[in-house]
Amino acid sequence: MRWPRERKLEYVENVKDRFSMNLEERYQKEIKQQLKKELKLSCVMAVPEVKKIVVSVGMAEARENKKLWEEIGDQLALVTGQKPVRTRAKKAISGFKLRIGDEIGLMVTLRGKRMYDFLDKLINVSLARVRDFRGVSDKSFDGSGNYNLGFSEQLVFPEINPARVTKVKGVQVTIVMNTRSDKEARALLKKLGMPFNKEN
Repeated sequence: MRWPRERKLEYVENVKDRFSMNLEERYQKEIKQQLKKELKLSCVMAVPEVKKIVVSVGMAEARENKKLWEEIGDQLALVTGQKPVRTRAKKAISGFKLRIGDEIGLMVTLRGKRMYDFLDKLINVSLARVRDFRGVSDKSFDGSGNYNLGFSEQLVFPEINPARVTKVKGVQVTIVMNTRSDKEARALLKKLGMPFNKEN
């Protein structure tokens, strides 16, 4: 069966619109309404949304290595488009010679356009660079609707040149959403394109 010319043109325009929109635009124009219907919500204001993304790297073992702090800090800034801040220990741990106030990591908190740009890149580029990737776990929600994702090395991010990496570091990504329901949070991430493992 052949499509009428008018229907072909309509289909082509729809595809063009989809790929011309960035992730934030798709959320506002398409995903919000889809979620409202799927989750049977009475008001569009109740639709879950991503509020912020926190990207962090633990640096406790490098407290005395100023050069490494600068190197990882530059890499994190390159990946997120934002300068990281140093995090400090909130409690002392004698076994690790850790005192309250010691610098133990680097963190970036993303909101708005930078948040959506990072999430788009994370979903469509970085995850595909993970070795033997079969999808992310749907068991990494924290019970409050937030999702945690860990990478064993920073090299999954395409901005980082492996030749300039002197120390491989794990990266933690926390996606914070405005819902306390893991079910709603999962539905949102799935609509945004998060590739959950079908075996979970």
